[in-house]
Amino acid sequence: MGTSKLLDWILWYTRINFNLAGLAMITIYKFALLTALAFTFFTPGAGFALTFQELDSRIAECSSVVINALEMPEKGIPKDLLKKCRGIAIFPGLLKIGVIFGVSSGDGIVMRRDEKTGQWSKPAFFKIQSGSFGLQLGAQYTDLILLIMSEGAVQRLLEDKFILGADISVAAGPIGREASAETNTGFESGILSYSRTMGLFAGVALNGATLRPNKEANAVYHGKGVTVQDVFYEGLGATSENALTLIGILDKAVGAAPPTEPKQAQ
Repeated sequence: MGTSKLLDWILWYTRINFNLAGLAMITIYKFALLTALAFTFFTPGAGFALTFQELDSRIAECSSVVINALEMPEKGIPKDLLKKCRGIAIFPGLLKIGVIFGVSSGDGIVMRRDEKTGQWSKPAFFKIQSGSFGLQLGAQYTDLILLIMSEGAVQRLLEDKFILGADISVAAGPIGREASAETNTGFESGILSYSRTMGLFAGVALNGATLRPNKEANAVYHGKGVTVQDVFYEGLGATSENALTLIGILDKAVGAAPPTEPKQAQ
């Protein structure tokens, strides 16, 4: 994302989340510009055309994130919740930059799990962004996983953009083998969120974050004209070996049979 687009997003986020005007808004603009410039510095590849190979490597990174989340039964994401979810979003290497105003932005994938067959869809590419205001300075990378707990929540992903906590409920997910039994049933229709920093997973609050399809990435990977709905519900698009590996990891985690042959691009 270019500096100008990120700056526009920061100012939009500030207007809808904070009641600021006049001199306060001018001050926010200055810090927002510093944050946007710092973000561009830490993502030197931003703005360049995407390639299929780069997107395929991102899927491989998502597999590593899922493996790390599942190999710690006492401190990871409960498999029972993974079995109940209707979709999963994975964002490896989410970057947070803070210069008074903090911005988190990252690219990842979302996969739908069919309620009747239990099969995972091909990966669709998405972007996530969130902001914060307060005393902060520095940069940090985190891995993010969202468990989408209902079909209705999955269908909200078909929109151009929606806000977590406003358009759909989101809560920090419980951690550990027994934690799923304590999950509030009120969030069965929403999203449970997890982040990993310094090797440890924890529930994380994401109210106010925006989630939207990455149309450019989906066009490069799946083909022009293929939408998220096509990927989730029609089985259209491409599936690389890395995507099949990720599907196999998720199938094993939920106790389903792994795919036995590659899914051909439509």
